[in-house]
Amino acid sequence: MLDRLKEAEARYIGIEKQLEDPDVFSNQEKFAALMRDYKALTPIIEKFREYSRTAADNESAREMLDSETDADLKEMIFEEIKQTRAKIDVLLDELKILLLPRDPNDDKNVMVEIRSGAGGEEAALFAGVLYRMYSMYAQAAGFKTSLMSSNETELGGFKEITFMIEGDGAYSRFKFESGVHRVQRVPETESQGRIQTSTATVAVLPEAEDVAIEINPADITIESCKSSGAGGQHINKTESAVRLTHKPTGIVIECQEERSQFKNKDKALKMLKTKLYDMKMQEQNDKIASDRKAMVGTGDRSERIRTYNYPQGRITDHRIGLTLYSLESFLNGNIGDMIDALITADTAEKLKASE
Repeated sequence: MLDRLKEAEARYIGIEKQLEDPDVFSNQEKFAALMRDYKALTPIIEKFREYSRTAADNESAREMLDSETDADLKEMIFEEIKQTRAKIDVLLDELKILLLPRDPNDDKNVMVEIRSGAGGEEAALFAGVLYRMYSMYAQAAGFKTSLMSSNETELGGFKEITFMIEGDGAYSRFKFESGVHRVQRVPETESQGRIQTSTATVAVLPEAEDVAIEINPADITIESCKSSGAGGQHINKTESAVRLTHKPTGIVIECQEERSQFKNKDKALKMLKTKLYDMKMQEQNDKIASDRKAMVGTGDRSERIRTYNYPQGRITDHRIGLTLYSLESFLNGNIGDMIDALITADTAEKLKASE
């Protein structure tokens, strides 16, 4: 591991020198690529240099201990050796984590799709609750959220809703949300007070880069249409909505959130690129494909990654066995602790696999 770290430091120093070169600075594409590498290496190199300083302090203390004769000073030096040794162990564990293979999509924006599953109107209302939860968390975390498309029900729920979350590290924070989310609560329309179980499926997809996906204009058809679903007078009268069909894959995208047909077309193309990028990633990596299918499933009540139980005020993530008794706060966007726990569990699994 130390050899790998020394090689990484040499590469880091080399990148620093290149970034100071005026010719490199004038080549924005090369400069941006070097900056990405520099940014990715910085936390590793900073931690490695802290480790190197601590190891040097430990070695110096050992040398002093061998030559020291005063009993009190020897005790002080011995205590310093113990402290630096303990710090070295912690730093080595942190370096192991930093050296784990990084998900190349972690820094990307994400497209989130929420669809109502089993449970009819109650499932659609729950999809709306999840949308609100993610929007509030994204805002608090400094991400930007923009609605792409939605199919709203008369009671204010969503049969499906798609939105973008933009910001550095968005995918790394939301990627574990893919799957079936189950809710247990008494519906407002239930006169007998019986608890109903409903579901909604969430899919989190990394946004496709323009360079990653090429779309042949001949492969798509674009139609204008009237917007559907709940809305004001404008949404029912104009034909600003866009329906885009990608003939090779059969993917159909509808976008109706903007008043401008041009803006709806632009959003629809972005959504198509993201879906095609996700398909490409699935083809290249069978494991990602199988994991995604296993996580999202069919929306059946028996499949779930997380349960939201209103009567007991609890949220349980079934993948890591974590239960939190803070449902109201959680649904108001305070989901950071759960996300951190999922990231920690994933890191632990990766460490175990690397041993």
